[in-house]
Formats: sequence, C-alpha cells, structure tokens
Amino acid sequence: MARLPYRIIKEIQHLLAEQVPVIKAEPDESNTYYFHVVIAGTFKLELFLAEEYPMAAPKVCFMTKIYHLNVDKLQRICLDILKDKWSPALQIQTVLLSIQAWLSVPNPDAPLANDVPEQWKTNKTQAIETARAWIRLYATNNI
Repeated sequence: MARLPYRIIKEIQHLLAEQVPVIKAEPDESNTYYFHVVIAGTFKLELFLAEEYPMAAPKVCFMTKIYHLNVDKLQRICLDILKDKWSPALQIQTVLLSIQAWLSVPNPDAPLANDVPEQWKTNKTQAIETARAWIRLYATNNI
C-alpha cells in the first residue's frame, strides 16, 4: 500500500486523542483506510476511505443489523453527507457524529429500507418498538 496521506494521519491522530464518549473508531491494523467503529456501545459499523479521500466521501456500512428508515437490507446508509452533500472540509469524526445523531432522527424523505417507511408512516410507535426489538436481538451482545 502506498504511503498514507498526511490528512489521514492527522485525522487518525485526532480520532485516537480526542474520542467522543459514544463513538469509538480505530483504524484496522493491516489497512489504515479501513476503520472499525462502535457507536453508543451498541452498533458496529465499518468505514472505508477511498484513495481519493478527502475529495470522495467515505463509505460507511452497519455491521450490526439495524431497523432504520434510512438503512437498506445490505446495511448501507442513506445520509446526505455521504452522498451529494459531501465536502472535503468534513472529517471522519464529523461523519461519525452525524451518523450518531441521525440514528435517533430518521429522515422520511430519504428512505432506503423497503418495509420500514410504510410502517413509519402508518404506525410510528410500532416502528420505534420494532427498532428497539432489533437492538435487543442483534446489538445487545454484538460488541
């Protein structure tokens, strides 16, 4: 692998030195473009930086199965800053903080999951309960 760009080195140092209490992110030992992430001590994610980073957004995917309006069956995330609202001024930590906030505030205008949007629209209380049940089922002892 080529020498790691200075920007990524600085971001890794920042991530490790100033970790946010609810977010743990560490680069993989064998591939520093790949990060292991845990949010809220519950959800495992993977984050991968393209060689074009920071000109291209990171790819982020849940490893923990999650019931969320903006996550598809392959656990891919629909979040504007990972798509058309990406800016090279954003950093890994900014992305992770956005995902952490986004977890509790789904965006009904950008649904990815097939069945979740319908349940969200017709019975929001049941959708939230289903999400909680999935956390108990898939996330509780997953870390």
